[in-house]
Amino acid sequence: MTKTTSISIPILFNREAFQQDLINWYSNIKRDLPWRENQDPYRIWVSEIMLQQTQVDTVIPYFEQFMERYPTVYELAKADQQDVLKSWEGLGYYSRARNLHEAVKEVVTSYDGEVPNNKKELKKLKGIGSYTQGAILSIAFDQAEPAVDGNVMRVMSRVLHIEEDIARPKTKTMFEDVVTNVMSQEDPSSFNQGLMELGALICQPKKPKCEQCPVQQHCLAYERGTQTKLPVKTKAKKQKREAFFTLILKNENDQYFIEQRPEEGLLASLWQFPMFSQSEFDEEDFIKWFELEHDVKLNVRSDFNQVRHVFSHVIWELDLIVAELNSHDSINLKGNWVEVNELKAYPFPNVQQKVMGELGLN
Repeated sequence: MTKTTSISIPILFNREAFQQDLINWYSNIKRDLPWRENQDPYRIWVSEIMLQQTQVDTVIPYFEQFMERYPTVYELAKADQQDVLKSWEGLGYYSRARNLHEAVKEVVTSYDGEVPNNKKELKKLKGIGSYTQGAILSIAFDQAEPAVDGNVMRVMSRVLHIEEDIARPKTKTMFEDVVTNVMSQEDPSSFNQGLMELGALICQPKKPKCEQCPVQQHCLAYERGTQTKLPVKTKAKKQKREAFFTLILKNENDQYFIEQRPEEGLLASLWQFPMFSQSEFDEEDFIKWFELEHDVKLNVRSDFNQVRHVFSHVIWELDLIVAELNSHDSINLKGNWVEVNELKAYPFPNVQQKVMGELGLN
């Protein structure tokens, strides 16, 4: 039984031909990717989490080293969170790693190490939304469940000429209904992966390769010449900017001071050189405040390039201040003093990797 949808599938749209053309194309051209070696739901789960907001070519080496280190749910479940974050270092969006780690623990304790094969149980696991749920169920378990992400919405908005704004959350639900109505019941795995692959390789955002498209004859946008106008997507709000002083403290033993970020919020539990908002100080006032606060005298260097890092919702601008101390005993900060070669043992976010790059520490 298929779901009803607020978007009418055109009467002349041939579902069966669309399915077959897409699946045949996918079977012939599908990329040789490490998570496609088998239908292990754990491997598929890890790959889908890594692939969120990250390009395939970037993910491949991370996936391979992650699976080598944590080949089953059992190894990942018993791993220390800091080690998991270190394995994730450079991929960004670290809440994905924390949620995956917690969810895998739940799989081991509540499901005897078996990834659930139904929507109700999968939905309970931390970090698994409707897309990841659909991907696991269809790819690993051959269930006819939609897996709708930006690529899929772009493809289907063009094929069926859907002009709903894909930036609105309810539109994704509508596309899930649409995909459910047109997807293959016999081979949902190839169908969903075919849609993903089509969006990644052919039906691209700005310059779709329509002449190479296996479902061109089914595409209303191609027929009407409107493919570059779809999908409709309202512009996101302009990102706000936040400026920080990043203090690189160095003691007489050539050790650097690092601290761990809070357990909640952006970049939770990762490590950094201390950061201080510039909203209250200019550089000179900040240095004076720090010296008074900790009863120290800093030997300061600040002739470094500003480090800039773009998140999805905010832009950070970091001004680097390297300060040498004669002693660190009176510094009232919670963290660790580490030598340069010890820095690599700690998980640092990308923005702090850039800091170390500017300082020549990595």
